[in-house]
Amino acid sequence: MGAQAGESMANEQDVRGLRVARSELARRGVDIARADLRVLRGTLYIKGQVSAMRGSSIKDIKTELEHIGRLLRQRPDIRDVVIDCSFGG
Repeated sequence: MGAQAGESMANEQDVRGLRVARSELARRGVDIARADLRVLRGTLYIKGQVSAMRGSSIKDIKTELEHIGRLLRQRPDIRDVVIDCSFGG
């Protein structure tokens, strides 16, 4: 079944952007198990709660997430990053 008027289908660029974001966050030791990540028209939305993975060397999760957001904005599949989350310990 195709998408009807008003429904949106996941665009390939957004799917790639989400995969890149999840990979980068995991690689840098950010736990997103209680977070919701979505990419819509090139904008990555991070909502929910994020924390440092056990054993990671992250001192300040908020600063680290902002740094990752700046890095992700340089990727071709992600135009902007909106961080609307709480930060766990």
